[in-house]
Amino acid sequence: MNSSISLRGLEISPPLFLAPMAGLTHSALRRLILELGGIGLLSTEMLSAARLPSENPRLSPYLVRHAQETPLSYQLLVSREAEIAPAITKLHALGAEAIDLNLGCPAPTVRRMGAGSSLMEEPAMVRALVATARRQTDLPLTAKIRLGETLDEDRLRDFCLMLEGEGIDLLSVHARLRGESFVRKPHWPWVGKVKGWLKIPVIANGGIFSLEDAKNCLAQSGADGLMLGRAAAVRPWLFAELAHSLYGVGSEVGAVNRPATYLRFIELLEESFLPERRLGRLKEFSHYFAKNYPFGHHLASAVQSSASLNEAREKALVFLAVNEAVIEDH
Repeated sequence: MNSSISLRGLEISPPLFLAPMAGLTHSALRRLILELGGIGLLSTEMLSAARLPSENPRLSPYLVRHAQETPLSYQLLVSREAEIAPAITKLHALGAEAIDLNLGCPAPTVRRMGAGSSLMEEPAMVRALVATARRQTDLPLTAKIRLGETLDEDRLRDFCLMLEGEGIDLLSVHARLRGESFVRKPHWPWVGKVKGWLKIPVIANGGIFSLEDAKNCLAQSGADGLMLGRAAAVRPWLFAELAHSLYGVGSEVGAVNRPATYLRFIELLEESFLPERRLGRLKEFSHYFAKNYPFGHHLASAVQSSASLNEAREKALVFLAVNEAVIEDH
């Protein structure tokens, strides 16, 4: 199994990718993952191509970035061809190391804009979007898709071959249909179909929460690498586990100090964001991190009901003190 992917001179090693997630893949989570190790390519949240050119990188919470956050891919949410050139010009100025096109987001608000997964129903429009983006940049240009509305092999093959033909350098595939929720088992063998059709690297995304999941996904898909979404917030150390066990990169991950990890995330929020931006991001992260505990919903609701970051931290400390002790007793 190759332990790196090279895209236009960008070395991604190991081939483990952070998925773009609204409210989650901001500077604090990216830096936490970097500190824990094992990540090959970081990502921003999805960025509106229409709004991006006027965003101030010193003020926008979506553009906060520290020097150590590298390599970093910026994901664009595009609905019109005219938005592309100004957005990519801005990304060059921001020092993007790769650019990803969002062709898979199933959120109704995004689809109503004519963006995200709705674009998979408009292959001619996507062809124009990708061709324009390719003309605007020499950076690695990637795309993220879902499997479509239904499991339609011909339609999916034509779409993926079109993306490759227009200059996409790497394709990540969330192995679910547009209407399928996260509780549905992903269709990993379908990522294998995509891999069989294309010459560019294909990355599998969806349903990877453990080393066992990762091994099963790779066995069923033959993918060139893995992309973690929600699992990156539940278990930020999972990248390091997969890097060591699958690709022989980095050292073995021993016992994880979960309270220290959670508190470090709060520190990073304080370093990265203005006070009014911190609590909402902690609530979002806590919703996922709480899944590490049998009674984690108590942690999530305690943080959710907090009126300040300090109150949330105090409530979390009480929960962690009790629940870590209980776990160690067993």
